[in-house]
Amino acid sequence: MFYQNSRSYRESSAQAGREPEKAKHQGCIGDGAICATSLYDNYMEKLSAEEIAAHLEDLPAWSVSNGKLHREYRFADFIHAFGFMATAAIAIEKMNHHPEWFNVWNQVKVDLSTHDAGGITNLDFDLAHLLEGLAKKLA
Repeated sequence: MFYQNSRSYRESSAQAGREPEKAKHQGCIGDGAICATSLYDNYMEKLSAEEIAAHLEDLPAWSVSNGKLHREYRFADFIHAFGFMATAAIAIEKMNHHPEWFNVWNQVKVDLSTHDAGGITNLDFDLAHLLEGLAKKLA
């Protein structure tokens, strides 16, 4: 999990009556706060509408559209928009969790869902947080 200390994961786990297991880290980025492969029991379960709403409190620019997490980014120009996608692609590949995204000039539209779970999971929120961090660096 990317944000192993995030409020959203802890709350989600507590609401579901489970404790997160110790992470098995592999392919960590930076100081280990961001890990591309960390396994938790039930981490990829589809979230309820209440759990999704709680997670969205930490991501005000994101919404749910057509059953997917949705965000539209605007950058200064094409170089910044494409740079965002290229930078994100490295971490995304390590996560093995690929977004649906679309780029036109300075815009990047992103939709996230976990197909294997049939909806939005904690993994989607981890990716959303990752994308937010990268976008802030390019703003």
